[in-house]
Amino acid sequence: MPGTQFDVVAIGNAIVDILGRCDDAFLDRHSAPKGHMRLVDSATVDTLYREMGPAVEISGGSAANTVAGVASLGGRSAFIGKVSEDEFGRIFRHDISAAGVTFKTPAVAGSDRATSRSLILVTPDGQRTMNTFLGISTDLDQGEVDPEIIKASNIVYLEGYLFDRDEAKAAFRQAVAIANDAGRRVALTLSDSFCVNRHRAEFLALIRSGIGILFANESEILALYETASFDEAMKHVARDTRLAVLTRSEKGSVIVSDGTPVLVSAEPVAKVVDTTGAGDLYAAGFLYGLARGFDFKAAGQLGSFAAAEIIGQMGARPEVKLSHLARMRGFID
Repeated sequence: MPGTQFDVVAIGNAIVDILGRCDDAFLDRHSAPKGHMRLVDSATVDTLYREMGPAVEISGGSAANTVAGVASLGGRSAFIGKVSEDEFGRIFRHDISAAGVTFKTPAVAGSDRATSRSLILVTPDGQRTMNTFLGISTDLDQGEVDPEIIKASNIVYLEGYLFDRDEAKAAFRQAVAIANDAGRRVALTLSDSFCVNRHRAEFLALIRSGIGILFANESEILALYETASFDEAMKHVARDTRLAVLTRSEKGSVIVSDGTPVLVSAEPVAKVVDTTGAGDLYAAGFLYGLARGFDFKAAGQLGSFAAAEIIGQMGARPEVKLSHLARMRGFID
């Protein structure tokens, strides 16, 4: 879009991911629900960190992973999120900047609130179980929303995981208002069905008030409309937003545009190593494609490609530039 500096800016939780492998017995011992995300306190995450095996520490967070994916595809992206001036805050800033993402939100010095982190345990079948300590990232408020970055971005992408505190909700609404006034597009990811169950009414109000693009997986969209029928959920979402991007794991994805569904097949994966970040990287591919003028089918195919690449490795940040791989496969020029 003319006049924009960034393809995508994301607002979300600034989290350091701590990735390690474990067996099912380890999850059972620590009452961690396999394949799901749970919120834990600092003592629990410290215990898990102490008792797990070798780990890799890298900046993460759902929306941050998405804009890192956009950058890996050759796009221009930015991130707005809150960290402390501590060890994990420095890790987050270094990693996201090294990924090519603009991150200008100042760190908070002297706070007793630590930088957020998520201990991600990956079992041999590739399933990831997330134990997330939401430290200072949830303190994000309107003071962190940079109007100039919002105005300079083609698409503003909001992370549902951040939607717990009134201050963050106000920041979302502020970002939506700035984006709408500037003629920019706004996207929301529902993030997790537990978020939907806690904030259903407010999510629906936000979607209907100016969210032009909605991202959800199958369980999230069913939870949003309290139905067991995917087809029924599609009918509801078509009435609430102009564009919904619904992912269904190995069944691919469905893009609902003005009530018309576009089906996109999942990309084949030789071996599932770690499902962390699959939805985040699908969103990266789709948003990059949308910002660069791809039609919905092509944008969805790029999203499926990016998701397939990420689940073939450990972690939610691409190990190889996705732009190179996507050109080799003919997804981008």
